[in-house]
Amino acid sequence: MKYSLRMKLTISYIFIILLLVSLIFLFTNVILERHFQDYVIRQQDERNREVIGLITQQYKGNDKWNREVIENIGINALENGLIVRVKDIEGNIVWDATVHNNGMCTQMLADIAKNMESRYKNFNGQYVENPYPLYKDSEQFGVVEIGYYGPFYFNDSDLDFINSLNKVLIVIGLFSLLLAIAFGTIMASRLSYPISRVIKATQIIEKGDYGYKIVEESSTKEIGQLTTAINNLAQTLENQESLRKRMSLDVAHEFRTPIATLQSHLEAMIDGIWQPDAQRLKSCHEEVLRIGRMVGDLEKLVKYEGENLVLNKESFNLSTLIQTIIHNFESDFKAKEVQIKYINKKYMLLADRDKISQIVVNLLSNALKYTYKGGMVEIEVTQLDKAVKIVVRDNGIGIAEEDLPYIFERFYRADKSRNRNTGGAGIGLTIAKSLVDAHRGEIKVKSELGKGSEFTVVLPSS
Repeated sequence: MKYSLRMKLTISYIFIILLLVSLIFLFTNVILERHFQDYVIRQQDERNREVIGLITQQYKGNDKWNREVIENIGINALENGLIVRVKDIEGNIVWDATVHNNGMCTQMLADIAKNMESRYKNFNGQYVENPYPLYKDSEQFGVVEIGYYGPFYFNDSDLDFINSLNKVLIVIGLFSLLLAIAFGTIMASRLSYPISRVIKATQIIEKGDYGYKIVEESSTKEIGQLTTAINNLAQTLENQESLRKRMSLDVAHEFRTPIATLQSHLEAMIDGIWQPDAQRLKSCHEEVLRIGRMVGDLEKLVKYEGENLVLNKESFNLSTLIQTIIHNFESDFKAKEVQIKYINKKYMLLADRDKISQIVVNLLSNALKYTYKGGMVEIEVTQLDKAVKIVVRDNGIGIAEEDLPYIFERFYRADKSRNRNTGGAGIGLTIAKSLVDAHRGEIKVKSELGKGSEFTVVLPSS
């Protein structure tokens, strides 16, 4: 069975309060009561000594006692739970509480036993009688025997204090429980409400309405982070949906153009409008090759973006590899009258040679496409701490700021015209990024419209 967050929070508050009250109750009735018992025992000893001191003062010497005062002391002690018996040095009784009022002594002991048994079941208590010698001028003149219910006992006042304390704790516990329910409900509502808004937002987003945003702010840090994450997720999904639609249009356009050309040429030849000569068949063949290249690029993209991409790493001279690639592009750069500049330095790199070659080829090809006649493309390689940085910059048409976040997306092209002279399938940079990521590297771009672009690739050197 699943419970709401409000219910769980309320129950947790109640549980914590009950636990705290139980711990306080346990502490009071175990730890505090133990100290109270020690206090009672000390008080018992002090009362005994006080009785001894008072009786000692009533001895006048020569076996003469102030028996009237001793009787008052004994009666007062009896009211406090003490049974006093005073004897002279020869053992003769001077005053005895049991003789004075035996019934009262018996009833007092019975009441004390009843009190202790009501507090402690199976309390092992019994009547205790301790003798205390009486001295005057270092000479013993008698003995005081004090009897009481031991090892300790609680009188009515002591029991009333303990019971009142427990009642106060019970009242505090009930009051705390009510507060826990009230505050638990309030706090649960304050926490669950923004979460409910997030749930509602995700349900709306799930239905495809990516424009829905949570505008209410929360004072809770984690709730605020959650709502921000949901809003960012909605924005990302909205952007991805836009890219997906644009990608579908781009793919359809890329395949529609050569297919339409093929269709028109073949229909013209079938209808007898054109003769199937070598030139027209060559044109159709070029369109077929173009479709094949696009399919090959798609296959490469799937391969390079796959989780099982295998890197055949080897140590090689990066500068030599770049020089070879530049040599292969030499005719293309000359044909477009674009200069290429590279400072030859030896840098060793442990990586997949073919994949690194593909990265450089894609970046150079991209730079050549978007650089005007008479422009320049520069390649710069720098050795970093445990890494190599490759920079390809040009002074071509540049990339608009709003396009920069998406240029590594598949089929995304900043050139909306899809000019055949500049635009390919739109996956060259996507492939380059996939290969850089496979090497645990990083690729970044800086560009300004009309001033050129700069692509930076950082690869671990080992």
